Amino acid sequence: MSIKFNNTHNPILPLEYHIPDSEGHVMPDGRLYIYGSFDDRGDIYCSEKYHVVSTANMKEWTLHDISFEGKDVPWFDDPDAPKYPGIDWSCPTPFIRKMLENMDMAGEKEKFESKEDEVRPPLLFAPDCIFRNGKYYLYFCMPDDSEGVAVSDSPEGPFVNPVQLPCGGIDPAVFMDDDGQAYFYWGQLFSHGVKMNTDMVSFDADTIIDDLVTEEEHFFHEGSSMRKIGDTYYYVYADMERGKPTSLGYATGKSPLGPFTYQGIIIDNDGCDPASWNNHGSIECVNGQWYVFYHRCSRGVQQYRRLCIEPITINADGTIDEVKMTSQGPGEPFGAGEIIYGYQACGLSGRMYIDTDGQGSEHLTHIAEGDRAVFRYVKSESGFTNIVIEAEGTGEIEVLLDGNCVGNVRITEDGKTEATVDKTSGDKMEAELHFLKAQELHIKNIIFHEAKE
Repeated sequence: MSIKFNNTHNPILPLEYHIPDSEGHVMPDGRLYIYGSFDDRGDIYCSEKYHVVSTANMKEWTLHDISFEGKDVPWFDDPDAPKYPGIDWSCPTPFIRKMLENMDMAGEKEKFESKEDEVRPPLLFAPDCIFRNGKYYLYFCMPDDSEGVAVSDSPEGPFVNPVQLPCGGIDPAVFMDDDGQAYFYWGQLFSHGVKMNTDMVSFDADTIIDDLVTEEEHFFHEGSSMRKIGDTYYYVYADMERGKPTSLGYATGKSPLGPFTYQGIIIDNDGCDPASWNNHGSIECVNGQWYVFYHRCSRGVQQYRRLCIEPITINADGTIDEVKMTSQGPGEPFGAGEIIYGYQACGLSGRMYIDTDGQGSEHLTHIAEGDRAVFRYVKSESGFTNIVIEAEGTGEIEVLLDGNCVGNVRITEDGKTEATVDKTSGDKMEAELHFLKAQELHIKNIIFHEAKE
């Protein structure tokens, strides 16, 4: 059963739906379709199903019914199925070794340990999808390092008749050039690419090109995604330049199979949660505007990742400026009287994080003295003059707009507090809550108001 909803702010989806690893594609019907994995638990990435999300205008959304399930993959963990090994995690590269030596990443270290004796669920990791000759081809990967493709008559699925591809690894990506030639990409630490056959479900394994982008040269971690702008090919991926793959970076080239030159970072989700660890996404032009699609984790774990979207600019020289995470998302800044929910905070520092409230919603919780929460952006033409904060617990909060303190709010056990702030106006202001004191404090929402005429 599909779910329809309106939203222009981050996170995009209803709170109970977590779709990370987002590949956005405008399909022939003119709608944007987003393909991603599906987090539904806090101890492992992804799940055994996919959902597709679509929109025509970046405001009215449809979360489609289940499009594909891991149980329908016949070769998963079949001892007689062909084996195409991916990265040998027992032999991490020098960059990974250095990273792990400097970080307490026990969860990541487990990746390097053999788990061949475990009974693994048929998890579906990050997918991609493409249209050709009236069909939609969904490319997927699984924890046994197998990759495959399933087919549908509709962009939202259901996808059927899965076929195993002759390669091993994770994070498949598919791209079709202007001449109709399709290309397939995948890999961790070292990426691989190959020309697809016209049937879109096979390729010649002998023609695979390795090391298109690498960890040492391009800070490549995983999560390949390919686009073409003008005559330049953009290879977007999870970027480790800042020590962990919380960024989406990109490299460019004049051929879909390289060579590629590293260009920089598009967005970094570090600071969305104390446990933030990875990123995976894409870029796409929708109704004349380019956007970056990415995810942010929540609930104090690396999972429960949320779909988020930011507009980006492709400069005249082909470069992409790095953008910040926002609460605003693809819509307009929050205006006077508009509710800004605690879970829409786009930058957190300190101990706090976004968590469930046990009643179907989420809020800012585990707040400690000195913590800060950022909400980008708010706007006011006549000037904000007061703020209303709905919360539980007690505390004292310093309110800042564009880095300037505009007032202080004392939260009492009444649960809802209104306070005057210095009159401040602007088209795009960064709002920040600095927690001076906090006792069992949970922030549900905040509202800025303008002066009443």
